[in-house]
Amino acid sequence: MPRVFITGASSGLGMALAREYAARGAVLGLVARRADMLQELAASLPGGPHRVYALDVTEHAALAAAADDFLQAVGGVDIVIANAGVSAGTLTELAEDLPVFERIVATNLTAMVATFMPFIHAMQRQAQAGEQGCRLVGVASVAGMRGLPGAAAYSASKAAVISYCESLRLEMRRHGIRVVTIAPGYIDTPMTRSNAYPMPFLMPAGRFAARAAEAIAAGVSYRVIPWQMGIVARLLRLLPNWLYDLAFSRAPRKARQKQEQA
Repeated sequence: MPRVFITGASSGLGMALAREYAARGAVLGLVARRADMLQELAASLPGGPHRVYALDVTEHAALAAAADDFLQAVGGVDIVIANAGVSAGTLTELAEDLPVFERIVATNLTAMVATFMPFIHAMQRQAQAGEQGCRLVGVASVAGMRGLPGAAAYSASKAAVISYCESLRLEMRRHGIRVVTIAPGYIDTPMTRSNAYPMPFLMPAGRFAARAAEAIAAGVSYRVIPWQMGIVARLLRLLPNWLYDLAFSRAPRKARQKQEQA
């Protein structure tokens, strides 16, 4: 019975991942701010009993306490998915956007570190005892591949997630712990439904979760979902800066100040 801990589980990608893993027979630790939505989700899932932790992932002590409770309750952990994230448009020249920038980085990047930290020693002990299959999973974004206008905070945070997970992957290699980076493209969630611009290759959240679970099980180092956005992202990385700037400087922008978090 896989033991899976998921942040940002009350909606969007986190909820879809929770449903996917519950259907696969996992016992879950579910983290999000909204207690009522977490309880409703846990009650709807097969298997269990699933553990529910209503907290903000930027509250690191509370997150560590939840991790300790989950480890004690289920006797270890197999997969930790740091999925919690926020998104909002930001402009560097506006002083009122600085707290929004800080919140996005704190939630998308620093909280990922705080999510993984309390589980690593347990995973190392499990690996030493002969258990295989431990995974630390960071949810990034194709927005981290190149900077987008009006989304400096979000793009920067997701670019940092990609680099952070790569560093962690190298560190965990000798311990037999796989670090998997999942970079979603456009997935149909409450967060993307607020986007007032075309979203190519838009994928249902349930299909994303199934593809992500397959990549995590395989222990791949990095996976863009859907695959078509992976090709687009690689092509964008190949564009010289002058051409990228010309093509994207007037691209549609995400609305400012409206943060959404699971």
